[in-house]
Amino acid sequence: MGQTSRVKNTALQRKIMPVEAAVELITPGSTVGMSGFTGSGYPKVVPQTLASRMETRNKAGNPFRLRIWTGASTGPELDGALAKADGIEFRLPYNSDPIAREKINSGKMEYFDMHLSQVAPMAWQGFLGELDTALIEITGITEDGLLIPSSSVGNNKTWLDRAKNIILEVNAWQNEALEGIHDIYYGTALPPNRVPIPLTRPDDRIGQSYFKVDPEKVKAIVLTDSPDRNLPFAAPDEVALRIAGHLIEFFEHEVKRGRLPEHLLPLQSGVGNIANAVLTGLNGSRFENLTAYTEVIQDGMVDMLNSGKMRLASATSFSLSPEAATLMNQNMAFYRDKMILRPQEISNHPELVRRLGCIAMNGLIEADIYGNVNSTHVMGSRIQNGIGGSGDFARNAYVSIFMTPSIAKGGKISAIVPQASHVDHISQDVQVIVTEQGLADLRGLSPKQKAEKIIENCAHPDYQPLLRDYYKRAREHSYGQQSPCLPSEALSWHQRFIETGSMLP
Repeated sequence: MGQTSRVKNTALQRKIMPVEAAVELITPGSTVGMSGFTGSGYPKVVPQTLASRMETRNKAGNPFRLRIWTGASTGPELDGALAKADGIEFRLPYNSDPIAREKINSGKMEYFDMHLSQVAPMAWQGFLGELDTALIEITGITEDGLLIPSSSVGNNKTWLDRAKNIILEVNAWQNEALEGIHDIYYGTALPPNRVPIPLTRPDDRIGQSYFKVDPEKVKAIVLTDSPDRNLPFAAPDEVALRIAGHLIEFFEHEVKRGRLPEHLLPLQSGVGNIANAVLTGLNGSRFENLTAYTEVIQDGMVDMLNSGKMRLASATSFSLSPEAATLMNQNMAFYRDKMILRPQEISNHPELVRRLGCIAMNGLIEADIYGNVNSTHVMGSRIQNGIGGSGDFARNAYVSIFMTPSIAKGGKISAIVPQASHVDHISQDVQVIVTEQGLADLRGLSPKQKAEKIIENCAHPDYQPLLRDYYKRAREHSYGQQSPCLPSEALSWHQRFIETGSMLP
């Protein structure tokens, strides 16, 4: 399986071995840093073989569990397989796998949710502990031993540098035309040796196209030919299109007021159907010559690159539907000059987000009437995914936007609530909230002014009377009047859904 010709370095060719032999190099209780950011560029065959070994040993009462670090979420052959085998003791920094999610929420797996820009610096600081093994998917190895990155970069540079031992999966499914699309920057350092990152435009290249590696640390190379696995995006429905319409109208208004240039500013977009619908809307708008400085390149951005609406997209990974992934992989030479993939410590770096003036567009689970946003937890304690990079961008963006349908579960739940059951993004980091009902521009408003605008513009009509009633009584009975609230009653909204399955009166 795979192509030996992709390993051009003679010394490293001697380290090619069967996957079963490579798996023997990973020991129980160790920490493994794996490639992967969304369903792109993650190792496929070593984790699956490892999961089989774990399952056998765990059933025999001989526990085999690991601490797993990645770039973000990965694919079912990694997170899903290892979680199903009860092989993950600890996980960071982001997870969207349903099996792993259930393990986390049932208390069987420890999970450290963190800002994605902080993972590499924290690894270098050392308080996460030693990194025993790096398991990294690459596209190939050059004659002089440099590694050609795959369809995601994530934290791979850091894992390769920090790990004691390295296992490489050379994936022949990835198009060789990926070579040259990457920009791997080696200039980051910890204080007091930090210097400014010399990137002032999304299309600046400040690094090199390859990973450097100590060949002595490479213990095994496994040849693979397995596709990336991403979930399909749903076609934009009426709700998503209305959200997109409100946002485009907002952009038009900001351009007319002189607060945004005609070509807008670099776009950051979270992953998902709503985010993709907004990109689809932009593709049909009058805006031209757009750029993206974001975490992932998804279907909507590929469509914009195809149409010419977007001239360049900078990210750390792809997050594509199966159809888009196949199309891009077949035509990578066309996209190579239109995309840049960087380490996530650069794609998500607060310094660069602030300097470039990114427009951050992210989803949420719920927002309260004062603009606090919960993007990670259901009912305050059950984690859904993780904060990902939304915090990196929201706090540092030129405009910080959060978007969501106003209701969920067929109308049984309001996304606009009196008090968020968990807060990931404080109101100071949330400038605009958008639902299909409308848009609330919260910039320059006091908490009480925010509450009135969010209820009026963003809440679903079925829930506006309840929210207005709560806000009125909060104004009458709250301990203070800066952000009036009735804490026990606000949280009872969630309890009502548990007890009745509905928040409607």
